[in-house]
Amino acid sequence: MRVRQNLNSDERFTGAQRRSGFRYLTLLLASAAISGALAPRFAAAEVELVVVDVVAVADGYRASKLRGTTVVNPKNEKLGELDDLIVGKDRVLFAIIQVGGFLGLGSHLIAVPYSSLQISDGGRRIVLPGATKEQVKALPEFKYR
Repeated sequence: MRVRQNLNSDERFTGAQRRSGFRYLTLLLASAAISGALAPRFAAAEVELVVVDVVAVADGYRASKLRGTTVVNPKNEKLGELDDLIVGKDRVLFAIIQVGGFLGLGSHLIAVPYSSLQISDGGRRIVLPGATKEQVKALPEFKYR
């Protein structure tokens, strides 16, 4: 016949095991409390879809088609070539233009607001009004990150 011995909690676990269990329980309760406190902050916001006029969008200019297009001033003097379009974190669109140099040597990039460009002839002509070669060369150099 087997005799079952009643052990109190102090006799069943060593001190190290009790401390480890207590730490685990404390960590578990703390993480539950933190996740419960943070849950409302990360609730999904509703997204509102907007219906756009797809015909009007299709009449726009594709960035891939504009890239490499010559940028001129109103006097039809070549200022450079459109290198890229960048959407700023504030959602403002910028045109990156390669100016100066010859065949890409000695040139540098500048950034101008896209809204300052005049695009015509189905995107084959880009004019930067009021600009001269000297002015665009004097603008701060843009560098990609």
